[in-house]
Amino acid sequence: MNTASADRIAKAVLYEGYMLYPYRPSSVKNQQRFNFGVVYPRVFSEGQTGSDRWTMQTECLVQGSSVAELEVHVRFLQLIDRSVEAATVAEPTEAPEFRPVKSLAVAGQTHYSWQEAVERELDIPATDLATLIHHPVQRAFHLPAGEGEQILRDAHGSLVGRVVRTQNAIDGCVEVRALEVANRVFKVSVSVRNTTSIGEFAHFSRENALLRSLVSAHVVLGVEGGGFVSSLDPPDALQSIAAECRNEGTFPVLVGAEGQRDTLLASPVILYDYPQIAPESAGDLFDGTEIDEILSLRILTMTDDEKNEMRESDERARQMLERTENMPAEQFMKLHGALRSLRPLKEEAS
Repeated sequence: MNTASADRIAKAVLYEGYMLYPYRPSSVKNQQRFNFGVVYPRVFSEGQTGSDRWTMQTECLVQGSSVAELEVHVRFLQLIDRSVEAATVAEPTEAPEFRPVKSLAVAGQTHYSWQEAVERELDIPATDLATLIHHPVQRAFHLPAGEGEQILRDAHGSLVGRVVRTQNAIDGCVEVRALEVANRVFKVSVSVRNTTSIGEFAHFSRENALLRSLVSAHVVLGVEGGGFVSSLDPPDALQSIAAECRNEGTFPVLVGAEGQRDTLLASPVILYDYPQIAPESAGDLFDGTEIDEILSLRILTMTDDEKNEMRESDERARQMLERTENMPAEQFMKLHGALRSLRPLKEEAS
């Protein structure tokens, strides 16, 4: 399995839409984030009339013998609600009470109510195709609820507020199965389901549903002793079989060096086979369909107040800002454009 190549592309997919320019919580763009690869709780999904899925399914073809081994890695983000609360204390001896606020400035730093994200990964151990045909693998998972508190004090040590981080429980399952569809050709199916209980749907908002969803969900598959078939450009002999593969919420593409077929990424965004991170890119800008030069220049035109909000709202945003501000001039020149290849024009028929 081509782990290095898959990891770079998968990481970019994981944070696709994580934060959009102008990279501030107060921006309208960032009021509803994480629009790619969301697997909602079943009850919420079934109460919608749109495309809010509670399942994600990937189907692809593998060429090889039945002893070829398949490994599956499901990756996603779990959101954490970050609530900033100001303290309201009548007397120093009384137990403090708190009220939610959008932001709170403490000792020269502003804390914002927003969302954070933690990476999750579910691994299905390598299993041969013969076993998956007769005994599909099913793995249930449970991510427990949790809560943490960060006390905020001013320069004199007085209690002025707190930051409460709340993580909701998520339940689901992953199923992997295989079916021999032709001589030495197998169809592999990977299903990811969100079975989280949310009680009364009528009183449940999309924002609350996101806190119980798999976000930016995608699947990385590896095979040893066989090779994946391109879903975009299958061989002529396999086109009809490949066309019968059903993919819901994912677009499977080959990953690695051109011609390698041992790794496949089932992405929630449309990619081509063998996607690559542009060598000119200094780092992730978290903005869908990134245009590095434009976004980097726009970051530099932000006001000091806007940069402070960006810096203090999110750790990844802070790192991106510092990287952009410290980028050497020669690196900016590389972002201006690159010529990948040249080919002669065909002569016009006379």
